[in-house]
Amino acid sequence: MSQDTLKERASALLELADIRLNGNRPTDLRVHDERLYARVFAHGSLGLGESYMDGWWDADDLPALCTRLLTAGLDQELKTLDTLLAHLKARFLNLQRGERAFEVGKVHYDLGNDLFHAMLGKRMVYSCGYWAASDNLDDAQAAKLDLICRKLQLKPGQRVLDIGCGWGEALKYAAEHYGVAGVGVTISQEQAEYARQLCAGLPVEIRLQDYREVDERYDAVYSIGMFEHVGRRNYRTYFETVRRCLKDDGLSLLHTIGSNGAPAQTDPWIEKYIFPNSMIPAASEVSAALEDLFVVEDWHNFGTDYDRTLTAWRDNIEVAWPTLPTSYDERFRRMWRYYLAVSAAVFRSRRDQLWQLTLSPHGVVGGYRVPR
Repeated sequence: MSQDTLKERASALLELADIRLNGNRPTDLRVHDERLYARVFAHGSLGLGESYMDGWWDADDLPALCTRLLTAGLDQELKTLDTLLAHLKARFLNLQRGERAFEVGKVHYDLGNDLFHAMLGKRMVYSCGYWAASDNLDDAQAAKLDLICRKLQLKPGQRVLDIGCGWGEALKYAAEHYGVAGVGVTISQEQAEYARQLCAGLPVEIRLQDYREVDERYDAVYSIGMFEHVGRRNYRTYFETVRRCLKDDGLSLLHTIGSNGAPAQTDPWIEKYIFPNSMIPAASEVSAALEDLFVVEDWHNFGTDYDRTLTAWRDNIEVAWPTLPTSYDERFRRMWRYYLAVSAAVFRSRRDQLWQLTLSPHGVVGGYRVPR
């Protein structure tokens, strides 16, 4: 096709989402390089994201533009060989076993604590905040940590396991506010070192360890924003590990992004640049994986809070960018900006959700009273 034909085709598709080429509204797409059209039609979402990274196009309100694209389903119109390969790779390969399990730690979570400090606010908590009674990011993250502790019914003297403990903030909060001791496992060297310093003086142990290697009993087991890296071929193993490590009268909490759609719809741009080997679970996969292992006491969805969380992270990083090392160059900055914008759009359009599942091995005697 000629460039003019591709441009006409692109314009017609964008009109379905009420987006204009080179318009003057915040959600309109301004083209800086006419090669954009061929690249996007050849490579779909991968081409769109890479073109933004390379400065080929802009929008004043990038999250709103991405929301319009997703709400109109234009990503479904741009499925290419890249999309198919990402889907097949996620569906048929176990990308989260052995050394591959540590890849996302090296590629993403070890980027640099300076970057995450600038973005995440007072607490190094890289997951959705709970905004029900909060009007700022720091309070929303504290509310989320407290909600988890209340759902787990933590009491002084108990011992807990944090699978994918990140920088250790959840364990620190639980130890300080609920009097528990705990073990946290992570696959990120940077996170492990930071968490050990953060939790110094508390009854908390941080391990650089695959969760599947843990074989001890705890009063409560939880994971916050880690299940997205487990992979569909390992969901059953994850829940079996939790069951093995959880006392018969204990509770487990799973905090994870979840998808309304069919399993293994991996986005090739996110896979390549942000979270290698990641996979958003579908509800059908989660429920099947925990059958005969747990009673689901509660399945809580507050996915729209992730839009507010991501918007706060984006505001933080934009303000802090001039203070960050020059190793985070302009292409990285555009990559990060695009990542946060697309992620916000996914939740704003209700494509993905944020779930908290509270689980018990045999059912809570007398019933479980759901905290909110």
